Parts: sequence; C-alpha cells; structure tokens
Amino acid sequence: MQTFAPAAGWQSGEDVFEGAIIARPNRRGGKRKPRPAGPKTDEAPKQSMIEMLGTVKQVYPSTLFGVELENGHTVLAHIAGRLRRHHIKLLLGDRVELEISPYDLTKGRIVYRYRAGEARRTSAF
Repeated sequence: MQTFAPAAGWQSGEDVFEGAIIARPNRRGGKRKPRPAGPKTDEAPKQSMIEMLGTVKQVYPSTLFGVELENGHTVLAHIAGRLRRHHIKLLLGDRVELEISPYDLTKGRIVYRYRAGEARRTSAF
C-alpha cells in the first residue's frame, strides 16, 4: 500500500482526508447577483397588438371562434385566459373585442365580450 506524504503544515497520520473541506456552492439562500439592466441590443422591439371589434360568426370545438371584423375580414380567435377564468360564455352574434398579432393577421385572441346594448369601451381605443 502506498503512503501519502502530506504537504507542509499538515499533520501526519492516516486521517489526512477525513476532515477535508469540499468546495460547494453557497446554499444559504442568499440573493442572487442582479443582472445588468437595459434592453437587449440584438433583438428588435416587439410590435404591439392590433385591437379590433368583431362579431362571432362561427363556433368551433376547443373554444375557437370565427370572428368577422368590422372591415369584413374573418379571423380565427381563441378566448383569453381571463374570460376562461370567469366562465364568460360566447354565442353566435356576440360583439367581441380582439387582439390580433401584427405578425399573423388571420389569428386573434378575444379579450372582451360586449353585453347587449353596451357601448364601446373607451379605455381600449
């Protein structure tokens, strides 16, 4: 069996590695170092969503709807999470407010259902 010759300052003996300290990451739950603030320079800024009004013309499975916009175009729209959470039901002929991505003008998200006779919301437009 080979014997280990400890470096200067170590006590000699067979128990050299028994109390050795192993390097570990800090696990005290301290705060992480903050990332530098500021926008990323290599990415283009996101374009904002297009908000439009429309009428539900078709109901598809899986909470998809065919919505005819005020300008005559038809888009495929799904329900926003807030409408799902509050169990807002949509029927044929309901007036709705949509958000349409500027990248794909054929798909949208329904964000508000107008009640019968309700005027247009002023904060959205």
